[in-house]
Formats: sequence, structure tokens, C-alpha cells
Amino acid sequence: MRSIGVILGNRDFFPDHLVTAARADISAIFGEIGVNPILLSEDDTKLGGVETYRDAQKCAELFKRSSDSIEGIVVVLPNFGDEKGVADAIRLSGLTCPILVQAYPDELGKLGPSTRRDGFCGKISVCNNLRQYGLPFSLTTDHVVDVDSDSFRDDLRHFLSVCRVVSKMRSVRLGAIGARPNAFNTVRYSEKILEANGISVATVDLSEIFASVNKLHDADGAVTAEMERISS
Repeated sequence: MRSIGVILGNRDFFPDHLVTAARADISAIFGEIGVNPILLSEDDTKLGGVETYRDAQKCAELFKRSSDSIEGIVVVLPNFGDEKGVADAIRLSGLTCPILVQAYPDELGKLGPSTRRDGFCGKISVCNNLRQYGLPFSLTTDHVVDVDSDSFRDDLRHFLSVCRVVSKMRSVRLGAIGARPNAFNTVRYSEKILEANGISVATVDLSEIFASVNKLHDADGAVTAEMERISS
């Protein structure tokens, strides 16, 4: 089963019970789509949320222990959340996987001290800190969105696809056959940028491939086996 790290943001002067409800929401959605959420337990920190620097350290250690299986990180903001706690948790974990930031919307009639979220502003603060920390991230289609909604489900499925591509491309080795057509600058790319992201490129001239092909005979075992494979 695929694993995604989850950070439940919290802030001391916002209602804590919203964190508990968000935990239940995200666990249900992940169970629905067959993804394993890796997040702090309610015994690790207050309600399993990330608020203080110590919380961030605990979250980072948890993510480090599961670094081989975590393909991405979803930041859930049931209330304003502590932007430094979220950013520190990710930076201290050392993970360089995709990040998705979600924030719950407020509801009219629930803006009192015991129910107010202010996730709209909290998301701006979290994203600002992620930008300052040099951590690239993705946003949901709607700035604030309920986890238990079709919109978030679509965002999550798209994010998981991004995670799948990123994880599969790490340490990949690509073969580049021949030089690009001189008239097409649109197909230029930088091998150095690819290498900096763990993607290596091995080049081979087309004439070398032709020379190798010409050494093969129609009755060659490797040729007949490949022809059978292609035909089937």
C-alpha cells in the first residue's frame, strides 16, 4: 500500500477539537482510496497535531523512519495552524517529495471561539513559510476545501499521480539516441538539471545502433526471440 505523510496543523488559541475531527476525516478518505497515512498519534503530541518546534521534531523523526515508503506529504489545516511548525517538520524530515496543502473552510454561523477555523489565512501563512524554506508545494483547486468533498478527492487523486511520477523518476537512467534536429530548439533540455534531480542520461549515436543491428542475422536467437515477443 502506498504511504503519504500527513501533518495536522494546529494553533494554541484555536479550537483543538477540530484537529480530532480532521484526523477522522483524512483517515476515512485515505482508507477509501487505499493509501496509508503516516501521521503522529494522539499520544505523540497534543491530539497528534504539529504546533511547536518539539512537535515538528517528532513529526520529522516519524517521517524519517518511513522515508523509504513516503511518496508525498499532505498538510491538513483544520484551523489556522502554526506555519513554522509545519515548515520545520518538513525541513527537519529531509524529505524532498511533493507537498499538498489543504485548509478547511469556515462555516457561517460557526465563527465563534469554539468553532472558528480561519484556515483561509492560515494556509497563506503556511505556504509563505514553505516558500521561504525553499520547499515546493501544490495547492488544492479551491483555496479552502472540506476533506470530505468531491473537489478534494479529485485534488488528492491528482496529487497521488504526481507523487507516483516523482517517485518513479528518482534515479532513473534515460537513453538519448542521436542528436536532436538542429532546427528544433523546442526539444532542447539540460542534462545538468536532470542530473541535479537524480536523473542520468546516457547518450548513444544512431550509427552505433545501426552498426550493432547489422551484426545480427535473421536466424540469430536473440532476434527470433524478440520477434516472437513483439508478435505476441
